[in-house]
Amino acid sequence: MFPVEVPLSHLGPPILLLLQLLLPPTSAFFPNIWSLLAAPGSVTHQDLTEEAALNVTLQLFLERPPPGRPRLRLDDFRGRTLLADDIFAAYFGPGSPSRRFRAALGEVSRANAAQDFLPASRNNPDLHFDAERLVQGRALLVGALRETLVAARAFQHALARQRLGAALHALQDFYSHSNWVELGERQPHPHLLWPRRELRSLAQVDDPTCSDCEELSCPGNMLDFTLLTSGYFGMHPPKPPGKCSHGGHFDQSSSQPPRGGINKDSTSPSFSPHHMLHLRAVEVALLASIEALSLLRSRLGDRGFSRLLDITPASSLSFVLDTTGSMGEEINAAKVQARRIVEQRQGSPMEPVFYVLVPFHDPGFGPVFTTSDPDSFWQKLNEIHALGGGDEPEMCLSALELALLHTPPLSDIFVFTDASPKDAFLTNRVESLTRERRCRVTFLVTEDPSRVQGRARREVLSPLRFEPYEAIALASGGEVIFTKDQHIQDVAAIVGESLAGGWVTLPLEPRVFIPGETCVFAVDRLLRQVTVRMHGDISGFWIKNPAGVSQGPEEGTGPLGHTRRFGQFWTVTMTDPPQTGSWEIQIAAEGIPRVRVQAQTSLDFLFHFGIPVEDGPHPGLYPLTQPVAGLQTQLLVEVTGLVSRQNPEEGRPHFSHAVLRRVPEGTRLGRVPLEPVGPPERGLLVASLLPTLLSVPAPFSLELVGQDGGGQGLRRTAPQPCPVAPVLLELSGPPSFLAPGSKAPLSLHVASFSGPQDLDLRTSISPSFSLTSNLSRAHLGQNESAWGRLWLEVPDSAAPDSVVMVTVTAVGQGARPVPPTHAFLRLLVLARSSQDQPETPAHSADRGRPPVTPASLPSALVTQDRAGGGVVDKAWWGTVGGVLFLLGCSSW
Repeated sequence: MFPVEVPLSHLGPPILLLLQLLLPPTSAFFPNIWSLLAAPGSVTHQDLTEEAALNVTLQLFLERPPPGRPRLRLDDFRGRTLLADDIFAAYFGPGSPSRRFRAALGEVSRANAAQDFLPASRNNPDLHFDAERLVQGRALLVGALRETLVAARAFQHALARQRLGAALHALQDFYSHSNWVELGERQPHPHLLWPRRELRSLAQVDDPTCSDCEELSCPGNMLDFTLLTSGYFGMHPPKPPGKCSHGGHFDQSSSQPPRGGINKDSTSPSFSPHHMLHLRAVEVALLASIEALSLLRSRLGDRGFSRLLDITPASSLSFVLDTTGSMGEEINAAKVQARRIVEQRQGSPMEPVFYVLVPFHDPGFGPVFTTSDPDSFWQKLNEIHALGGGDEPEMCLSALELALLHTPPLSDIFVFTDASPKDAFLTNRVESLTRERRCRVTFLVTEDPSRVQGRARREVLSPLRFEPYEAIALASGGEVIFTKDQHIQDVAAIVGESLAGGWVTLPLEPRVFIPGETCVFAVDRLLRQVTVRMHGDISGFWIKNPAGVSQGPEEGTGPLGHTRRFGQFWTVTMTDPPQTGSWEIQIAAEGIPRVRVQAQTSLDFLFHFGIPVEDGPHPGLYPLTQPVAGLQTQLLVEVTGLVSRQNPEEGRPHFSHAVLRRVPEGTRLGRVPLEPVGPPERGLLVASLLPTLLSVPAPFSLELVGQDGGGQGLRRTAPQPCPVAPVLLELSGPPSFLAPGSKAPLSLHVASFSGPQDLDLRTSISPSFSLTSNLSRAHLGQNESAWGRLWLEVPDSAAPDSVVMVTVTAVGQGARPVPPTHAFLRLLVLARSSQDQPETPAHSADRGRPPVTPASLPSALVTQDRAGGGVVDKAWWGTVGGVLFLLGCSSW
């Protein structure tokens, strides 16, 4: 709870001064690419969210001088576009990656934008401050901020970012959809974020608010009065006589007298009758967004707020440990590696921000231990010893799944074991989780897959028993490294160096390594610490640089760099700076050796996918976690490491096209041009992926190709392969919260765009609450959808502040089954409070009920969809891996 209510003035002159750097030039806001097409010069929810977060992050940096570095000066940022790369380089040092922060900010921004597309939210006036639902909207806004706090304090940061995006969307909508700006206000509403303060001077149902306007632009349609109102949109609820509409071509209510509307969503009169006030609404909405984020910072503290938005260049440290009797050396290696990482990076920007530990054996696994305190982690790790057991296989994948659910995105997870998995049936689900969490999994296995002696075994085990590890490592961008007990500490230390941040994997040609043949990789001038790692039954190798200088397997320092060997694990680290150009590797080995080339650089990229939605009141890009076979998709790339304060004579690196290759074969699928959008320093690129390019549900690698600032070649590869889902599978819940003893309706949607599909739909839940579904099979033709309903019963005994995970898996049937598709839904259970049911004014009762959509139908439904032209029918969009919160808090 807030002990006192803080007025807007608590932001202080520094925050308000920061705003002066950003607000006057509209080009300082990065436009949503699809909104830009519809309304050039407009500022979007994404722009507001990112600018507010950058402002509060810079304010945090200004107030907390970095250890061992000079204090930041506000004057250094005056008159400049505020960029994450710039402020990270200034605070943490040159080359410090902002990738994690930008990824977290992207989660918040996409959750914000999704409020205009999701069935459960897009037509609900309470979530957009429409239809004079101001009291109800404020209650949901404050509730979403409370949910953000609760989830962040429980270290459920993905959930917290989802709710923060929803809260900021509603907050920003208030200033665009209400007449607050028309009343002459230039500061945020003083009571909007405070649940105990009454919203005064509200228009009542019999108060006329607008006059008729038959033009697109309606600058004078507000009646002369001082009451607060907002516009009605569509037909639910119906607009009373004399009331304002939202307005725009897609608002059915705007054709009923009084015609026109008052929204300020864009600069286009076709969408926004009060377009002339758009930038004024932007100014106030940005101030309000900064206020909300500053309040979260004050409640969470700087450390908690930094975790919420991943304001750090460092990764997390996550270990999954086999604790059976034969694992003594491996457990000691994990302890040594953890201690080394903690001691070497303590107090530095690269100190891990979060620690996760999950033990496993047979038949048990867990519990998970999470902390942000390195001493607590070390103490817990020291308590683990190899005890009992000793037979194979073990519950490795169950433990890994538990670790993935608690490890922050973009993290590395290390699995130490000497046994194959007993729970191999989880392979596909764990693969999907690694992609959703964008976590890289490395298996350190002290077991030769062909070895027949060692552990006791209850059955004869296949030499292919480690294939689940191989599949998960491939899907996550990680590795499976087989070594021996005497080498595990050294191998773990080398692999653990990748936790330092800023490491990229360089693409090899050809992708499939063949012993005795030459493999090539390219080095550019932005790379440092180029390292070649090889393991397998290797008898020899040589590496040659572009000048023809080569180095063989002799240990120690050679003409190219330093070679180390631990059993069958080799590493060669090139002397800096490495020569630019094409390097060659040749290896003599029995079987297929494993080769990986890594290097450190600040230049990297993030990417995500989306579907353009053009036929609605809010044109934009609906986010997808992965492409869907047969559906035209947009690839959005965000290049990181483009620090604007570089030498202008060197030029700026840029990427011109993307190359897609089938995984693991390396077969080239196609090349697509990358088009820059917005100011070049933002590094945003877009490409259109045609359905013919993604017609087969199989993973592909994504490689960006371009030039550095000097005109030399430049290549970067995504750390994980990109899967193509055979069907679109969406699982979502209502925006309202539930408590122990409640029953939650969930919406399930599956659609096919690439041909007929015969699917089994399987559900699972952890912990084991009651979950029922009315859709267990779906027979779909091309461009057909099926809708279903799930009911989740939350028992009275459900622990507050606990997380529930619902998974739906679509499994193809028939002669040619397709790969499984998974949808995940996380739920946060909290106790109900008496203040969670705000009073509803009599004049607005029952008007906020959203219209019936497929998401709220009580039974399964199959409908026809269209996928032509890259525009998706807005009637059926749900949320991919959406979030339902079961919440009950009395106040902030």
